[in-house]
Parts: sequence; C-alpha cells; structure tokens
Amino acid sequence: MSRPYHPVVKNTLRVLLRIGGVLAVLLGILMLVSLDLVDHRPYLRESYYAETMARLRASDGTKVLVRGEFSAGFGKARLTPTVNAPADIPEKGTFRSLPLAGYGNRKGKPAGGTHDDLFVKAVALKLGDRIGVMVGADALIIPPEVTAMATQRLQKEAGLSREQLYLSATHTHSSFGGWGEGMVGEAFAGGFQPGTRIWFSDCIVAAVLDAIEDIKAAQFGHGRFAAPQFVRNRVVGERGRVDPEFSYIIVKQNQGRIGVLGAFGAHATILSGNQMEFSGDYPGCWQRAIEEQTGGMAVFLAGGVGSHSPVPEGKGFAGTEHMGRNLASRLLEQLPQTPLTNSISFGMLGLEVTLPPFNVRLTDSIRLRPWVAKQLLRTDGNTFLQTFRLGDVCWVSTPCDFSGELALGIKDSFRARGINVTITSFNGDYVGYVILPRYYHLDGYEPRTMSFYGQYVPDYFEDIIRAMIPVLADK
Repeated sequence: MSRPYHPVVKNTLRVLLRIGGVLAVLLGILMLVSLDLVDHRPYLRESYYAETMARLRASDGTKVLVRGEFSAGFGKARLTPTVNAPADIPEKGTFRSLPLAGYGNRKGKPAGGTHDDLFVKAVALKLGDRIGVMVGADALIIPPEVTAMATQRLQKEAGLSREQLYLSATHTHSSFGGWGEGMVGEAFAGGFQPGTRIWFSDCIVAAVLDAIEDIKAAQFGHGRFAAPQFVRNRVVGERGRVDPEFSYIIVKQNQGRIGVLGAFGAHATILSGNQMEFSGDYPGCWQRAIEEQTGGMAVFLAGGVGSHSPVPEGKGFAGTEHMGRNLASRLLEQLPQTPLTNSISFGMLGLEVTLPPFNVRLTDSIRLRPWVAKQLLRTDGNTFLQTFRLGDVCWVSTPCDFSGELALGIKDSFRARGINVTITSFNGDYVGYVILPRYYHLDGYEPRTMSFYGQYVPDYFEDIIRAMIPVLADK
C-alpha cells in the first residue's frame, strides 16, 4: 500500500507543474514567432527580382564602352595594425590588442604579432575622362561599413562613385578582425572595435588616392593559365568540379613600372586557426614573389572561392610559401608572352541588387523568421554586383563566397562569344556563400550554415551577371 504524499510535497509538485506548463507555453510562443518553414518560392516571379532587373534596364548610355589611349597608376597602403601599444589611437592603426579574423575556434583571442605585412593595393585605370580603380586588400572580407566610409570619402575627395571602385579581398584568414558587430560578425572577427573600421577605410582611401595621383600613359594585357594541382572541391570532393584558372591583368606604364592583378579560386586557408600572427597566407606570398621579380606591384583578388580549398605541399607557412611562389612562377613564365596594347575599350557597370528575405535554416525545412535572422546578420536587404570591362576582358565582382563551379559555366558561355570573364568575391559587402543549387539540401558549413538567402540566390545572381555583361557593348 503506497504512502500518501506529504502536503508540502504535493504543493511543490503543483508549483513545478505550473512552472513547467508556463515554460512550455512560452517556448511554444517563442518558436511560433521566431521559426517558420523554409521559403521555396522561385525568384522569377518575386518582387526583388523585378526590382533589380528594372534597375538594370534603366542603365543609361554612359555604360557603353569608350575606346582610347590607356593610362594607369598604382598605390598602396600598409594595412598591418600595430598592437600591444600603450594607447588606442585607431586613426593611426594602433591598438592595445586585436583579434584575427576568419576562424571561430580562435574565440576572439588577440593576435600575437606579425609574420608578414598586410596591404591595401590599388590600380587606377583611365581612358579619356573615365576612371575606374581596382582594389585588393589582405583581409578576410571588406565589411560593408568600411566600404561605405571609404566610398563617402572618395566621392568627396576624388569625385569617385561606388561604381568606379572595384573591391576585393584576398580572403586570408589571418588578417585583423574587430570590425564585425553582432553575434555572427564577432564569431568570425572577434570582439568589435570601432577603430578598426576607421583604420581599414583610411587605408583604402590612401591607396586609391595614391593610384590616381600616379596615373601615367600605360599598356594593358591579360591572360590565364590552369593550376588544377592547387585547388580541390571541399563540398563533394571528386564528385564536383573546380575552376582551375588563374586569371591575370598586366598594367605597364610607359616609363617602365608594372602592376599585375591576379585572381584564383582556392580559399586562403592554408594557415589554420592555431596560427595567431598576421599574415597574407598564400596570396601574400604570391604578391611578394611577383614584386621581387618585377620590381612592380602585385594585387591578389579572391576568385570564385565558394566550395574551393587550397592544395598546398606542406602545412603552415611552408605550405603558403610553396603554393604562393609556385603560382607566381607560373605567371612570371607567362609575362613575356602576354601581348600589351595602349589602346583598349573600357566600361563599368554597378548595380544595386535587392535581396530575397532571409532563409537562415536550423534544419533543411525550418528557418528562422527573416526578422530574427536580420538581428543576427545586420544587413539592409540590398547588395551590389559590378563589372569592369577592358577590351575583351570582363571582371565581375560579387558580395559573397561565389562558387567556382558557378563561375565555370558563366566563363565558358562568354568565352564562346569572345569575352573572357573573371569572377571575384568579397566586393565590399557580404551575403554568405553562393554555391551550386544542387548542394542546397546537404548538411554542412557552406550549404546549410552559410547559405543565408535560400536555394535560388545562385540562379538569381547568375541571371543578373549574364544580363550585366552584354550591357557593356561597343559603341
């Protein structure tokens, strides 16, 4: 025969049951207001697609190519911050401590020093009264807040619009952090320090202004070579494809100074999260090797790095040196064979792109409601795509880790039409990974965690890019 519960025990159980019931109700309400089913509506009939395509159709006649005598200039600014300083003076790039950006497993730990210097480098291109500047930064990304600050200053000081600034980062995971605000930004870039944004934008402005000041009569050339041994598909391995091309532009002033811009699709992740010094990874090694041999300036821009990992021989800094210098040697072999001309056609087109609602997923079918995701990711619903066309070359800048596999299809189709396309990532905004739609339902970092806007964004971006390039047509 069981013994009856003591009255105190009964009352305690009633209270606990009531609390549990209230918590269950609150949890249900929280889930109801914060979770939703993943949105699978195709983009073609959505308002964001119509808005963006209407903007593209409204592009005016100033977008057509102009032909003329080519001029160019070079500029750079040292981006390496000074740490362990007695005072925090952000306008001079001096900080008491600063985290590295790129790997969450660093957990915001401060950098321990500098292995090799970081830079912002710029190449100004001019035909007639039209100027465009291509900028590469030894950084994980160029945050949108930094882009806005730099653009405002360059509009005021040099009359440059956003469309005239072609931005990219090397995507080294060993550059400085501190520029990301909010949960997601600080997970990748460490604790937020406002001064890092000021420092970063100041360096971009300095490099661009120096490049414009340096403009002189010049010649232009371009080329590419395959380096499949240095890149692999990190999402599905040999079942997927990779873009093996290293694309480059040569700019040579008539007085002899040379600049080389290069783009390659392997992530700059040879150095691991255990490495705690500032470094440009293999792109930094590539730049130094080119500059040592040419006496000029080398600028690396991350290509279509989505789904693409590096394949170095060796780990750590030995691996960065091997891969960077081997890619440099391959390019240096191409330089004497690359024809140069002082008369080319030139055009630029920038397009504000309306984004779909967030589709940040917890499972394959359940997402955070867009208003919740917006609190975590801090974006304003718009981004930017851009093309610079020089002769038969068109470079396209994207605001993401753009898939190298997606890039292959775009490049192949335009090459058949006599246009050589290069696609680069990290153009001054960041909207996550844009990879092949057929990977969307896989688990993993790229398909699930970092695909912020849903399965149709790759097709949406590809449609826009394919429509933008022909806008820059010869007169």
